[in-house]
Amino acid sequence: MGKKKKALITGVTGQDGSYLAEFLLQQGYEVIGMVRRTSTVNFQRIQHIQDKLTLAQGDLLDQSSLVDIVREHRPQEVYNLAAQSFVPTSWKQPVLTGEFTALGVTRVLEAIRMVDPTIRFYQASSSEIFGKVREVPQNEKTPFYPRSPYGVAKVYGHWITVNYRESYDMFACSGILFNHESPRRGLEFVTRKVTYGAAKIKLSLANELQLGNLDAQRDWGFAGDYVKAMWLMLQQNQPDDYVVATGKTHSVRNLCEEAFSYLGLDWQDHVVVDPVFIRPADIDQLVGDATKARWVLGWQPSVSFPELIRMMVDADIALLRRENSL
Repeated sequence: MGKKKKALITGVTGQDGSYLAEFLLQQGYEVIGMVRRTSTVNFQRIQHIQDKLTLAQGDLLDQSSLVDIVREHRPQEVYNLAAQSFVPTSWKQPVLTGEFTALGVTRVLEAIRMVDPTIRFYQASSSEIFGKVREVPQNEKTPFYPRSPYGVAKVYGHWITVNYRESYDMFACSGILFNHESPRRGLEFVTRKVTYGAAKIKLSLANELQLGNLDAQRDWGFAGDYVKAMWLMLQQNQPDDYVVATGKTHSVRNLCEEAFSYLGLDWQDHVVVDPVFIRPADIDQLVGDATKARWVLGWQPSVSFPELIRMMVDADIALLRRENSL
């Protein structure tokens, strides 16, 4: 048997990083996870596989730390999933968002180019780059019109990846992933806010849930499905960019109906719209056309929207029962 393939994941402690690390371990990879040296690093999502991972300290803001990690571990594949990824925060910290989410990509690409340009690189692009959408659904050819500092930074990350691919002949891919959720999603994201809120109300730990724009529509899939698409991109003969999405759209209102009715509740008795949660510039209808990913990668989602929301509600009920000894 040959030597194990090695992959480096930045953002390994995040939702996608944890699912990708799990998936790559199942494929027989040696997985190096990059973590920042901060006082608040949260290993919760990778606790169950932490002893199988090699954790390396590095930071997207620090070029030399990235060069050191690539030089020391010599991965064949690098997945850049680290970013400041919460859209509302990008309005409060636009410069920091640009440093991490835009320039951070360049620093990783530069580290690879300096140490070993044959390393295959995956960049986590985002449907937020489409923003104020020019067409519905959105595919790889749809023009970008980002509507937040996060979306703008992601456009930069997307194009710098294309530029390194074309200028240095590097195997660099961007996955334009539409919203993907899971029980490991942060509590600040609307899907998790709804499933956790509904679970709290069901267990009589709360009575209302405050939300913003109920008409916002998103194309929501399961994160565990989407990390497989990332891996498939780096297994092809040619590097390219792919939209990864379910092609189905749901409103925040649908999301509330799904989560609350699963628990036998009427969402309208509990959901309160609070203007505080309305974004300065919101996005209308994000829905992805993943035809290319289906044809070229053979990828398709396996978890439906109702299954995803029920999985998240079940996980939140279990979590709250543990935390509150119910």
